[in-house]
Amino acid sequence: MTPFRPNTSDGRYFGVRSRLWRRANPGVPDAKRKALVSRLMARVVQSARQASDATALATALDAVNPTKIALCDRGPFWRTDASPDLNPHMARTTPCADGLARLEHGCGA
Repeated sequence: MTPFRPNTSDGRYFGVRSRLWRRANPGVPDAKRKALVSRLMARVVQSARQASDATALATALDAVNPTKIALCDRGPFWRTDASPDLNPHMARTTPCADGLARLEHGCGA
């Protein structure tokens, strides 16, 4: 089961432990997004860490970064307006602070 992760009202970020993280670009075609997410979910980084295999870990991390960039979680912000990229700022230091705090406590936006 996926844990509840509140989204900001503008849909650009989700919150985890009071930190904002950029959501994937909604413009990525569904089939491509599913393939990219499947690649991320392979958990190769976790497996390499558990095995204490430095070479496998470096290879896994090298594979994750381009996938995250393709989803637009990292790299250039997918939004085309002039708003700043708040990834991964603490929510309390952003205009989203009050709304995200309400969502994290189950109170809605």
